[in-house]
Amino acid sequence: MEKTVAQRLGSLEALQKIDSEMDEIKKVRGALPDEVADLEDEIAGYQTRVDKFKGEVSDLEANIADHRTQIKNSEALIKKYEEQQMNVRNNREYDAITKEMELQTLEIQISEKRIKEAFAKIEIKKGEVERTEAELNERSKDLDLKKSELEVLIQESEDDEKKLVADREKASANIEERLLNSYNKLRDNARNGLAVVAVSRGACGGCFNVVPPQRQADIREKRKIIVCEHCGRILSDVTDEIVKEEVKPKRSRRKTTA
Repeated sequence: MEKTVAQRLGSLEALQKIDSEMDEIKKVRGALPDEVADLEDEIAGYQTRVDKFKGEVSDLEANIADHRTQIKNSEALIKKYEEQQMNVRNNREYDAITKEMELQTLEIQISEKRIKEAFAKIEIKKGEVERTEAELNERSKDLDLKKSELEVLIQESEDDEKKLVADREKASANIEERLLNSYNKLRDNARNGLAVVAVSRGACGGCFNVVPPQRQADIREKRKIIVCEHCGRILSDVTDEIVKEEVKPKRSRRKTTA
């Protein structure tokens, strides 16, 4: 059986009441959930930086090992060339071997320079790791404290919140999907979480813009769902009593005699 507009509005009002109670519970927690989320993101950022620095240190250490291997190879070649110099047959061979020895000596010097530079970079990276880990530890302590505070607040309202969640599921089941989606969208866009409001003192209970008298009359009749033309909220009822203007009796004019 299709529900009347009045019944549909009643279901929406019931759902709004539940959601508003849940909003109040969340309001008691204040900014703690956001602070916890921000700290978790910040800590993740610090951890990423630490991992990055440590990865760079590992790469530098690998480069140092490669350069040391290069030095050993160059030293072995120099020794080989020295032995060959003892058996050269002419000056041209001697000069060629000497040139190769000089080249390997230059390779050793370059590798030693690269090793020195790498060690300097490692010291810088390790300093960054140390500072970042110190920051990470401090923020982790802050996070543990905030989480403890939030956990206490959650436990205090846990039973009420579970009941409200169950009530919300029941209330949502009484509302058609299209209307429920519209309601949820309105709540997401509203800063105060109000999607269904009444007209009070001639104004929308959500944005406080004036609602014309004829529109108020239509809202009272509940023949169709009416939304605020300014904020789009669903106007469920008019809480003000209709005030009728008193008809003042007309004064009769007395005829004056000349």
